[in-house]
Amino acid sequence: MRQAALNEALSGFDAVARIWRRRGVFALVAGTVLAIAVAALVLLPVRYLATASVIIAEQEPGANTSAAWAQKIGDPADMESQLLVIRSPRLLRQIMSSPGVVDAVVGECERGRMWGSADACQRLKTDPSAFIDHVDSRFSIASAGRSRVINISYQSGSPEVAKLLANALTQTFLEDQRTEGANSREVASSWLWQELKQLDQQLRDADDKIQKFRRTKGLMRGANAPISSERLTSIGQQLSQAEAARAEAAARLQEIKSEQERGPTDAPSVLQSRTIADLKQQLTTVSAQLASAAGVLGPKHPSILALTREQASIQQRLVDEMQTIAASAQKTFDANNALVTSLKKQMDTAKAEAGSATLDEASIESMVRDTEIKRQQYAELYKKASELETERRVLRGSTRLVSLAELPSKPFFPKKVPFLAAGLTLAIIFGVAAALLADQLARLRPAQTSAAPVPDPAGSEVVTPIADAPASVPDLPEQAELPTASNEPPSSERKSHLPSVADVSILACLPRLKSLRQMSALGAILQGHQPLAIPHVLRLASEDVEFQVMLHDLVRELGLDSSARPQRLVVTSPDAGDGKTTMACVLAEHLAAAGRRVLLVECDIEHASFAQVMALSPSPGWLGALEHGRPLREMVLRTAHPSLDVLPAGAATGPVGDILEVISLDSLLTGLDGYDAVIVDTPLSSQRDDFLAGTDWVIVCVRSDRSLIEPAVATVTTSRALGATDVGIVVTMAEAEPRATATGQAASAAAYAEAG
Repeated sequence: MRQAALNEALSGFDAVARIWRRRGVFALVAGTVLAIAVAALVLLPVRYLATASVIIAEQEPGANTSAAWAQKIGDPADMESQLLVIRSPRLLRQIMSSPGVVDAVVGECERGRMWGSADACQRLKTDPSAFIDHVDSRFSIASAGRSRVINISYQSGSPEVAKLLANALTQTFLEDQRTEGANSREVASSWLWQELKQLDQQLRDADDKIQKFRRTKGLMRGANAPISSERLTSIGQQLSQAEAARAEAAARLQEIKSEQERGPTDAPSVLQSRTIADLKQQLTTVSAQLASAAGVLGPKHPSILALTREQASIQQRLVDEMQTIAASAQKTFDANNALVTSLKKQMDTAKAEAGSATLDEASIESMVRDTEIKRQQYAELYKKASELETERRVLRGSTRLVSLAELPSKPFFPKKVPFLAAGLTLAIIFGVAAALLADQLARLRPAQTSAAPVPDPAGSEVVTPIADAPASVPDLPEQAELPTASNEPPSSERKSHLPSVADVSILACLPRLKSLRQMSALGAILQGHQPLAIPHVLRLASEDVEFQVMLHDLVRELGLDSSARPQRLVVTSPDAGDGKTTMACVLAEHLAAAGRRVLLVECDIEHASFAQVMALSPSPGWLGALEHGRPLREMVLRTAHPSLDVLPAGAATGPVGDILEVISLDSLLTGLDGYDAVIVDTPLSSQRDDFLAGTDWVIVCVRSDRSLIEPAVATVTTSRALGATDVGIVVTMAEAEPRATATGQAASAAAYAEAG
């Protein structure tokens, strides 16, 4: 990051110097642009902006707010819907009926017309489509930040027209909202009143039916219960009293009959009679007189005979009274017995009637219950209908007016300070661009005049030497034999034109990438000692033409340009820092840019960097997939390029260990089909003989400044021991040759082959 900042700073100083050298061009272009901006400020017509505001999605009137309405409050989708409603052609067509709107728009059109016929402006009065097309582009409807306030603005050359149109659309929208809310409530209220009318008629019919049924069945109600029930209760009480009276009469009669043998005067029932008591008292008095007189007078004495006759008369009266009491007791018993018998018959009849009435009452109760349910429903519907009617009469709508548009006093466009600031900014930008372009063209003209085409010795290519290249080219080593067109094998198998190391061809020499094409000496020195980050290298590689040509040659050497079947490529290196990961990434991006479907697989667990390099989202990777038994296809991540996918190594929750020693790439990549090329970035740490089995190419990346070649040879040997069939070497970070020709590339590769 520090190196990139330093390089940008040095590049900035160099750009300032180039602009200073072409300051005349800068001043001319900047002055012209600024003059155009000033002229536009003077000549452009003045526009005024009038703004009115409304607030939407307030709570419904009434105590009970629906859940749908509560959820709608503050909903961005509802805000967008309201914005579309305001801009709808329906509302724009309705504002034509507002007083003075059409005349104001026609006057605005005529004042702003520079050429053409006036019929187009007059047509706005009669053609709603033309009117809508004219005013729609001048209206601006937008929400105010994150609030529920909507601003309705109108631009016009006349402040009065701007105010009139903004307020007309605002009032039309508010009235439309009120009308829509009132209509919906009116429809609901009408339906409720119709339902209430039907329900009221049903209640009346049900009540009539219940009363008719009661009259038919005789189910009249008494004070506390139906008449049949009260009658049964009354008969039961009377029966109980009659049975008690009969039992009492039977007891008295039995007592009188049982005492007749001992003498009726000793019976308790007889003794209770007042007449018997008086007679017995008279009998006692007469008996006492008779006994007193018998002691003095003889039996034939008239007094004795009189007392005897009076005593016999009293005794006869006692007997007669006794018989009268017995007859009365017998009559009382017979009457009570007859009453009990009659009441029992009435009880049986009342019981039958009560049983029948119970069934009828059950039917009545069912009918009454249904009627009560309807009556409750009627009460609720009536309450709701009354509330809706009240809301409809007091409804103001779900939209409230915040403020109407005021008459604008300051122009909205063009504003002097922002307009001049924008003109000055554009003047500086165009002036800088013109100065840099002029300096670049001035540099190219001398280079083109000094460069002369030099024919290639083979006579097939024309090489243009670089202006500042040294005159001599280093001699090639004698051991490096370059293939020529004449000794190329006639077979269809591709052979590299570069030298070989340990019987392995050097497929390509990739040049060192530099971030600045033109820099100071200090910047070049600093860049040579500071490594570039991989994302920076990828960006530079995509912009470097020479580097892309080398990649194209590498693709051709690998046979990827003509192969129709999917290819598996393994990129490895003897040591860290040889450009293995960079090589895999640039090759994958190059193939993807050529339209090939590419999968980039990361197997360097200790130095996993694909997530950072490719700016990928966090993923468990294939390590997490193996740990949890999930398919690897689910861990493949998309990149910004539609043809390039990445399978990162990821991380496992448990101990990983050296997992590459127990698996093979062929088994790991099973199921990852549908790609033209699969590029694997991996070290060679496996002990399996078939780790590289099934791969088409193993690319060994070696830096050009390595002093020893033994690590590269060891890596090639290890690759073959692990099952690789085709192995190639790519020399990375090679210094630029004086001439970018095939001969120069071969010289670099031959020099590396002779190193160490």
